[in-house]
Amino acid sequence: MHPKPFAAAALIAGAALLSTPAYAQSSDDIAALRRDMETLRQDYQSRITDLEARLAAAEAEAAAAHAAADALQAANTSTADDPIQVAEQAPADIAPPAPVSTNPNIYNPGISVALNGFYTAARNETGEETIAGFALGDETGRPSRGFSAGETELSFAANIDPFLAGFMAFSLGNEGEAEVEEAYIRTTALPGGLTLKAGRFLSGIGYLNERHAHDWSFSDAPLPYRAFLGNQLGDVGLQARWIAPTNQYLEFGAEALQGEGFPAAGSDNNGVGTYTLFARTGSDINLSSSYLASISYLHSSAQDRDSNGDLFTGDTDLGILSLVYKWAPGGNPLVRNLTLVGEYFHGTDDGAFNGAPFQQAHDGWYAQGVYQFMPQWSVGLRYSALHSESVDGALLGSVLDDGGHDPFDITALLEYDTSEFGRFRVQYARDESNTDPNDVLTLQYTVIYGPHGAHRY
Repeated sequence: MHPKPFAAAALIAGAALLSTPAYAQSSDDIAALRRDMETLRQDYQSRITDLEARLAAAEAEAAAAHAAADALQAANTSTADDPIQVAEQAPADIAPPAPVSTNPNIYNPGISVALNGFYTAARNETGEETIAGFALGDETGRPSRGFSAGETELSFAANIDPFLAGFMAFSLGNEGEAEVEEAYIRTTALPGGLTLKAGRFLSGIGYLNERHAHDWSFSDAPLPYRAFLGNQLGDVGLQARWIAPTNQYLEFGAEALQGEGFPAAGSDNNGVGTYTLFARTGSDINLSSSYLASISYLHSSAQDRDSNGDLFTGDTDLGILSLVYKWAPGGNPLVRNLTLVGEYFHGTDDGAFNGAPFQQAHDGWYAQGVYQFMPQWSVGLRYSALHSESVDGALLGSVLDDGGHDPFDITALLEYDTSEFGRFRVQYARDESNTDPNDVLTLQYTVIYGPHGAHRY
């Protein structure tokens, strides 16, 4: 025999002999795995069978309960005039149907109260201040000197159904007089980022206008809001808002209002005397800071608008530019935070004032900053200024004549917050809104209790 084939055969036989133990070991492992899998399958099958049995028992029990309830209802219906007979026929082991909810307040609105108290000390009388070059609305002054309850707000809010929500707020003045500040319904389920609001509400123009007085960063409204909007524009009407489906926050809004809120009055344009448009955009700048910018426009008509005996009939156009910047280290405002706000106003009046034709433009702006330098403690500073075009002829010496004086005021505050629901504030203002300057010191407390919605950005 040739040696080479013999060697090859020997090698093959040796390899086969060497591989036999490994193959046997592998077969044993596979058999063990099969046994484990079968055990698991039987265990899970047993559990599934048990769950199916429990489900069938529960369904049978529920069916029996429904049948018994139907029998009880039939018995109640047939013997409604004989309660003794009903009790005798009712199965003894069937309890009366449980109420839908045991919460007695489930259908009640959330009720909250905001209390504002003041003590005002001033060199001159406060409460009926004038602003040089402007015919004002009825409620543009600061609280009167001495103690006052300010404006107490009582609000009710609730979801009406899956499609509507309702809100109502009453304000109680220092003399106890009640006024409906807001009362509206709002949609909650319209598609495409659209929201409608109808009723009496604070307009969405500007940055501060929608904020209630207890949410202001200072104890009073800035000069431009007092001069152009009578502190705040609120009226009856319809509002539409749309938030664009973009990564950048982008919102557009429009309003049609009755025309009874300053600067409008007595409008008879088919019951609509004020129109507004506004747009907002904002975003995070980084982890610690963000911004919000907006532009607003208002057109209103007035018929014999009364400003302390002076009558205006005509049109008012107003534009507002707003910018807000917020900073908090790491996005956490609890320890330190800073809020900067600036707004510019430009308005024109065109019509007749006390029967004399006139056209006048006004400008105003303010800038303010509030810095929380440690938990619960904040300081703030605000500067406001106004300017009016000169008048001539019959309007010289009237309230529209600023006498060459541009109104301004400087306001500073120190604030201590017991929590987000309690605040104590001391504020000083150098008020030169007219030719007789005033120094005003204000002490204020604000407390809120009851469920209250989150404040705006």
